[in-house]
Amino acid sequence: LIKDGATIVEGTAGNTGIGLAHICNALGFKCVIFMPDNQSKEKIDLLRLLGAKVTTVPVVAFTDPNNYNHHAKRYADERDNALWTNQFDNRANRQGHYVSTGPEIWTQTNGKVDAVVMSTGTGGTLAGISMYLKEKNKNIRTVLADPPGSVLYHYIKSGKLDRTDGSSITEGLNILGKDLNLYAPIDESLFISDQDSVNMVYKLLCEEGFFVGASSGLNVAAAVELSKSMPKGSTIVTCICDNGQKYYNRLFNKAELSKRGTTSISIQFHVEHSIHLGLLERIPAPYQKIIP
Repeated sequence: LIKDGATIVEGTAGNTGIGLAHICNALGFKCVIFMPDNQSKEKIDLLRLLGAKVTTVPVVAFTDPNNYNHHAKRYADERDNALWTNQFDNRANRQGHYVSTGPEIWTQTNGKVDAVVMSTGTGGTLAGISMYLKEKNKNIRTVLADPPGSVLYHYIKSGKLDRTDGSSITEGLNILGKDLNLYAPIDESLFISDQDSVNMVYKLLCEEGFFVGASSGLNVAAAVELSKSMPKGSTIVTCICDNGQKYYNRLFNKAELSKRGTTSISIQFHVEHSIHLGLLERIPAPYQKIIP
């Protein structure tokens, strides 16, 4: 399909592109990435550091021919020895989690998993896991967690691709609609607000020592919300899928959070780079101990 020196092309919010850039370096391929222009500077800088050619384009709907995903397809179609990996509809994505992540969860929980919940970008992770686990036990609850501005919360609830209000601080979660990876047994959906996602990011940082991005915050917040409707002692699986460094100037920036109306849990703390978030008098008592 491709030859030595091939060009690998993808439209991505960043994280798939980062993975492709690593692989291209290892295999001697060129990497070309098209991204929406509202993604974090850290991801763009990292992609370029890894040698990818990055083009950012205005944010438009998938139905618009200038959507970043269509830019990627056209770029590959117009060139010899170029491949558009088409992560949203490439079902190797889903299959990879069916043969790896699903069995891993089943094995590590000794088959005692009661539910799995997570947000979706392409949907490949949740779909592949759901397909595998449902074959093992049809009673395992499979739940899609969705942020503001996405369409999948309503799709799972009603079968309609109606977008929820607002936009989200999370990056790369479902923006296209129902793609081929998502044809899988998913039982229900949960809507998770940005406030809940950001609160969980800081809770994980200050109480558990996990420095994660907003998608991971959303996933854990969804697991907590799901637990409220499940019997005590249930095993609920989710995914910590990103780290906070790639969102440093957005998720850990007081001005940016205030602009979005997302105040976190108003923790103020100092680290080496002097991040300041919130006011001392607004900090819940358990967190004040971390202030120098």
